[in-house]
Amino acid sequence: MPIFIDRRLNPKDKSLGNRQRFLRRAREELKRSIRDRVRAGSIAELDREHAVPIPRKGTSEPTFSDAKDSGRRQHILPGNKTFNAGDLVPKPNGGGGAGASAPGTTESEDDFRFVLSREEVLDLFFEDLELPDLVKLSLKQILSFKPKRAGFAASGAPTNINVGRTMRNSHGRRIALRRPKRAEVEALAAQIAELESKPPDARTHERIVALRAELDRLERRRRRIAYVDPVDIRFNRFDPQPRPNASAVMFCLMDVSGSMGEREKDLAKRFFVLLHLFLTRRYERTEIVFIRHTHEAKEVDEHTFFYHTQSGGTVVSTALEEMHRIIEERYPASEWNIYAAQASDGDNFATDSERCIELLDRRLMRLCQYFAYVEIIDERESHIFGSTENGTSLWRAYNAVDQKWPNFQMRRIAAPADIYPVFRELFARQPDLRKSA
Repeated sequence: MPIFIDRRLNPKDKSLGNRQRFLRRAREELKRSIRDRVRAGSIAELDREHAVPIPRKGTSEPTFSDAKDSGRRQHILPGNKTFNAGDLVPKPNGGGGAGASAPGTTESEDDFRFVLSREEVLDLFFEDLELPDLVKLSLKQILSFKPKRAGFAASGAPTNINVGRTMRNSHGRRIALRRPKRAEVEALAAQIAELESKPPDARTHERIVALRAELDRLERRRRRIAYVDPVDIRFNRFDPQPRPNASAVMFCLMDVSGSMGEREKDLAKRFFVLLHLFLTRRYERTEIVFIRHTHEAKEVDEHTFFYHTQSGGTVVSTALEEMHRIIEERYPASEWNIYAAQASDGDNFATDSERCIELLDRRLMRLCQYFAYVEIIDERESHIFGSTENGTSLWRAYNAVDQKWPNFQMRRIAAPADIYPVFRELFARQPDLRKSA
């Protein structure tokens, strides 16, 4: 059966459709390759194009062939000197199936390489991740509309009549059409009454008749030219303006004290870079608040958060207090989905760890949809603390919070290869986490 493959660059504008079909077919292989690349390289490399190798078996073109186990067929084979009817044909040496070749003897083809754009890489990378327990809004897909004043209209609901604009139009129309004023009519009626009170004579009678005719003309003109005409009426016009149903804010809290060496800070920054990419890619209306802390905490901008050098003592509760202050000032929990991600090496004063428990239990966890804590540990410690609840004073304190609040999660990171698996555990799709406090 002949097989026709169209390899033109853009046959009838179908290249985009073909690309999307190929992405659907090779989605799992592409996702696996991207994850392996990120684990082995830098998180920053995620935000660029990728050339992804795909095995040849995943790129074969679909073909049609006869079903060997159906229908009736008759084959006539030529005879030979080696085999007789009923003989078994031995399997060829080499062990490989069709298309296999021994090394160094025949030509072979390399794996197919497919170039993914930056947008396609990020879509595949984050497609099964989300902010947990997003209950107050749908950030990207659903919009609510709020009416906004947009001038005037000649039609509308009676409740939207603009009295001021309507009366202005009425006044201008009455001036243009010379509608008699009420004062003119009343003055003419008073003049007639005054003449009628005098002794009657022929001249007075003629004057009264003329005045009555003029009064009748003015009244008929006033009746024809309405005080308010339908053409005068104007309605307030409102256009629906899209706005998000609600908003979300992510607080990024990073320890930059003296106990955090360059290695620990680098791992923390890599985690926050991945979180930043995830938020800006998946959610259009998420605000990010950056807080750095030593023995004191301060809200900073993105550049300072990732690149500024700072050192000092360690008081973790200052970051939680700064976060609570910002929430009280700018992000009421009734209107905002509040999330937090904290990274630290766990070094803290024992008394301050108790203060952290108090702040989380009594204030922050009641306001937060989700709180993720990532502790940076030494690679040698990962074998000791990897499967135990023992650890630093901050880890033990946060473990008490973790036992009480299901919307609190904590993980450890010891090497760059741990960042992506931990990130997926923290932000994978999961059921409702909140419970009544």
